[in-house]
Amino acid sequence: MIEPVDLGGARETARIEPKPRARAHAKRGPRSELKLTSMDEAMEYLLDRVDMERSRSRATVEHAYTLDRMRALAAKLGNPQDAVRTIHIAGTKGKGSTCEMTATALEACGYTVGAYTSPHLVDIRERIRINRLLISEADFVRLTMHVGHAALAIEPEHGEATFFELTTAMALQHFAEQAVDVAVIEVGLGGLLDCTNIIIPEVAAISLIGMDHTEILGNSLAEIAAQKAGIFKPGVPALAIEQTPEVLEVFRETAKRVSCPLHIVGKDIDFIYRSEHQAGVGPVMRVSLITERNEYDHVGVPLKGEHQALNCGLALAIIDKLTERGFTCPAEKVCRGIEGTKLAGRFELAVQSPRTILDGAHNPESVRALTKTISSYMQYDSLVVVFGCSADKDYATMLRTIATVADKVIFTRAAGTSRAASPTELARKYHEVSGGKMFQVARDLNDAMELALRAVAREDVLCVTGSFYLVGETKKWLAARIAAKRK
Repeated sequence: MIEPVDLGGARETARIEPKPRARAHAKRGPRSELKLTSMDEAMEYLLDRVDMERSRSRATVEHAYTLDRMRALAAKLGNPQDAVRTIHIAGTKGKGSTCEMTATALEACGYTVGAYTSPHLVDIRERIRINRLLISEADFVRLTMHVGHAALAIEPEHGEATFFELTTAMALQHFAEQAVDVAVIEVGLGGLLDCTNIIIPEVAAISLIGMDHTEILGNSLAEIAAQKAGIFKPGVPALAIEQTPEVLEVFRETAKRVSCPLHIVGKDIDFIYRSEHQAGVGPVMRVSLITERNEYDHVGVPLKGEHQALNCGLALAIIDKLTERGFTCPAEKVCRGIEGTKLAGRFELAVQSPRTILDGAHNPESVRALTKTISSYMQYDSLVVVFGCSADKDYATMLRTIATVADKVIFTRAAGTSRAASPTELARKYHEVSGGKMFQVARDLNDAMELALRAVAREDVLCVTGSFYLVGETKKWLAARIAAKRK
């Protein structure tokens, strides 16, 4: 029997989207006009654009990875980013969690907080929220059309705007229209040339750096770090968690070159964390961060895993820097906000029976954190993993890590993305790196979940991971299955 728990985290029931297509064909009419009247039409229009999240061909990268078009689009809209105070967060792992904890802390302090994050899991509107409320469907459709018209005006000179450029512009426009007090902006890819990098934030922050998106960002940690540090701006406070020496060297050199103050949490800022065991709960991480201005002591980390303690420390350091820039953030309200943070798709217990964990771990660092967290927080007889990832990931390393904890792996692929690795190729590599551990191949998620549910017993755990797209598709699948059982 499948018993549901909270499938969301946002403060509105998510609308289940139509299944995404790699290149849909919206009925746009003449290139000089754009008329959209529904979410389906808005989605069709957006999905017809170049989308680096789902396609990584060389032509796509060369077209998309530039700031000139985004600057032109923003200028056509009246530069809405200049009307909003922002926080900019980059990183390979943990930037989404840091964004969420920062936003909820600020909301608890009484601020109206915009949040722009990616990717979404179930509903595209998850990307654009104010105080955790999803943007309304009416506003989403209106802004798609408004930004789309601006795009039509600049495209003859600058080329067709991408999916991420359009949604970024929509978010900035929405936050400006709604006069939010501050907006937390998550970098989409890299930093230096990411289209969010048109903002001048109050604070810039970088979570853990690892080897990911190497075909775009570089083949070494130093090269990737340079791209991430591209969000540093003159005079804007910059923060980062502790990193490898080569990464920190790049950060410090970049900060010196652009003349911005850089502080490393745990080195330049007093920060400690520890784990304590609570009966009936298991390990609970607590952190303390102390500066000349603020003392955040014994704060409970709301998201599971030791790695989340570092993300929590970074969020607290961001709040501390904001108080230096005029924000009023009492420690008790900050702590209460952070401790109430929820985030779907990060070690999310989506179903109680059988226990089903959804985690969007999509690179080696994330998978290592996931397996460590499973071992720390879950007791089980057998662990069954449903896995699918992008072909451009270091999946050999990811699979080698999974093999240390999984009793059985079922390989599949997320629908609607040309970047997805072949399940057969994943299985071949898993057989090679796992020493012949048990696995199966499924043609799609439905088949994978049916196989998995037949394989798990009451004391077992099922984990779906490898891709946020796979996790999002699983959330829809579980919601549909639960709804069908209720009829």
